[in-house]
Amino acid sequence: MKPYVTLITLGVDDLEAAVAFYRDGLGFPTEGIVGEELENGAVAFFDLQPGLKLALWPRTSLAADANIGVTPRSPSDAMLAHNVRSEAEADEVLETAKAAGAVITKPGQRTNWGGYSGVFQDPDGHLWEVAYNPQILPQD
Repeated sequence: MKPYVTLITLGVDDLEAAVAFYRDGLGFPTEGIVGEELENGAVAFFDLQPGLKLALWPRTSLAADANIGVTPRSPSDAMLAHNVRSEAEADEVLETAKAAGAVITKPGQRTNWGGYSGVFQDPDGHLWEVAYNPQILPQD
């Protein structure tokens, strides 16, 4: 199987608040909440990079779709990474996230792998690493 990830879905407790954090706080482009007329349908999609979107979906809807019970949050189960072009840009993204309501769990700092990174936690507890990794710079 060749992996081809096109959508990353995060379960959230308050969809409107989560949309506000990502859209207004971080500046992620979105058309807002869609599908409210459908059972378990209210969702918001954000454009990340060509071929990749982020979806925010209520945790109850995600659990219902997967046919599992809603479980307690567990921030240590996964972390998304946002790679930037410099240490200064990493610090700017971390400050933007903090101003939007994120908690900085690890301030930006040099790493043992030759880069620079910090971590923030969104209002639903999802972890995001903001990294400058010179070995895998983003393509523009």
